[in-house]
Amino acid sequence: MSLHTYPYPSQRMATVARNGMVATSQPLAAQAGLDILKKGGNAIDAAIATAACLTVVEPTSNGIGGDAFALVWVKDKLYGLNASGPAPQSISIEKVKELGHEKMPSHGWIPVTVPGAPSAWAELSKKFGRLPLTEVLQPAIDYARNGYPLTPILAKYWKGAFKVYKNRFQGEEYEEWFRVFAPDGKVPEVGEMWKSEDHANTLQEIAETNGESFYRGTLAERIAEASEKAGGFLMKSDLENYHPEWVEPISVSYRGHEVWEIPPNGQGIVALMALNILKGYEFSHRDDGNGVHLQLEAMKQAFTDGKEYVSDPVTMQAKVADLLSEKYGEDARAKINEEARMPEPGSLPKGGTVYLATADGEGNMVSFIQSNYMGFGSGVVVPGTGIGLQNRGHDFSLDPNHANALAPGKKTYHTIIPGFITKDGQAVGPFGVMGGYMQPQGHVQVAMNMIDFGLNPQAALDAPRWQWIEGKQIEVEHTFPNHIIKELAARGHLMKVAYDGGGFGRGQVIVRNPDTGVLTGGTEMRTDGSIACW
Repeated sequence: MSLHTYPYPSQRMATVARNGMVATSQPLAAQAGLDILKKGGNAIDAAIATAACLTVVEPTSNGIGGDAFALVWVKDKLYGLNASGPAPQSISIEKVKELGHEKMPSHGWIPVTVPGAPSAWAELSKKFGRLPLTEVLQPAIDYARNGYPLTPILAKYWKGAFKVYKNRFQGEEYEEWFRVFAPDGKVPEVGEMWKSEDHANTLQEIAETNGESFYRGTLAERIAEASEKAGGFLMKSDLENYHPEWVEPISVSYRGHEVWEIPPNGQGIVALMALNILKGYEFSHRDDGNGVHLQLEAMKQAFTDGKEYVSDPVTMQAKVADLLSEKYGEDARAKINEEARMPEPGSLPKGGTVYLATADGEGNMVSFIQSNYMGFGSGVVVPGTGIGLQNRGHDFSLDPNHANALAPGKKTYHTIIPGFITKDGQAVGPFGVMGGYMQPQGHVQVAMNMIDFGLNPQAALDAPRWQWIEGKQIEVEHTFPNHIIKELAARGHLMKVAYDGGGFGRGQVIVRNPDTGVLTGGTEMRTDGSIACW
């Protein structure tokens, strides 16, 4: 993979270092990870520290009560961790419908699933970490206890959420959210300080018990009590019986590289399915209308099949091997022609997630993603804990015949996906793009930018992006070449130019030179992204 620059408007240069690197969406979190590296921690310790810190300094996208996934490169082997939680054992399609819902609600206690993020921190620390969890979580604890000033993009999303929530969230179950995130009836502005003593105390307890309190101790009891009081389905037994899963990562070969994702229930397979289709074509240069058309059509086909088949692997009828087979790629390519096609899936909602990539001087690397979903998540904060709970259950279907039908103890189709690239059995590095259903689309574009078009990590992230919305509807960023927009429109795509880059994902990339060990990183210009390194 060559690392060239590319003439896009930002012209930001990639970051280069040798001893360690942390790339994420918040400067304070990136610095927290770097501090842990300098204290003798490895890339895994740095990832945990950064992830925990992000629950404090970017609560608009993730929290202690969310899910997480990780791809971890240690000693020339890639490991996968699925720390997504299932639906409560007491929930069912019938019970949700009895409460008056024809589809899963987006907020409140009903869509709350078992949070997996704290288990991910504890499991990663136990298996690969070098420093105790009490030391690794200390930066996050300090920021929660002492406060920090809001960055511009963070403040924008915080304010936007408040405007929606103050009109939509009625009832006692939402009171704690307003107390924690909108004290005195207003949200903090850019540069204003925010802190949460409850959040700090919860992180401290997670650190001191290696996560046990959250699932089988005092914190679990408080979560279960709040659920019972509000008539929620989540019970203490759901927490007690939960454990994260080590899984075998899945991959496709693409132009001499292996692109890796976490297997279902995550949607990473959708990115691999699209790349499996696209590897049958040649792409001469990035700014080519036919090339973008092929990418869009491959992405639509992959999403059509992904939404049809992907769910909890325990109940999933389709086989991963079949969806990533050569035959699948050939059959999908046969469906693509010069005109835009009408796919089957419905509209794709937007999401809120944080992604981080870490690397140390020893060759260890981590691709880590964590989310509460749809911004702040369910809107439910467990009183006195600072734990904002995710609403991942919103993606379940109430159609009993659907692959992703709601069922007790089942994991839903999951949008958050970490990515990783290898070549000839060696690590190239971690990459990811946050943002709901934009994520596999972002993975395809960033991977192609680096592999097909030779862009360095920063240029690969800065390049303007496209996004399939639904049907034939396509959105592109305002920096997208106009001649391509016109050609795509002539092919039948319904084109829309967007001037707010927030919907096009937020990515991070770290690439390692296998000969020198030098790290090259890129961070997202569409958010408050930052790289900390030494």
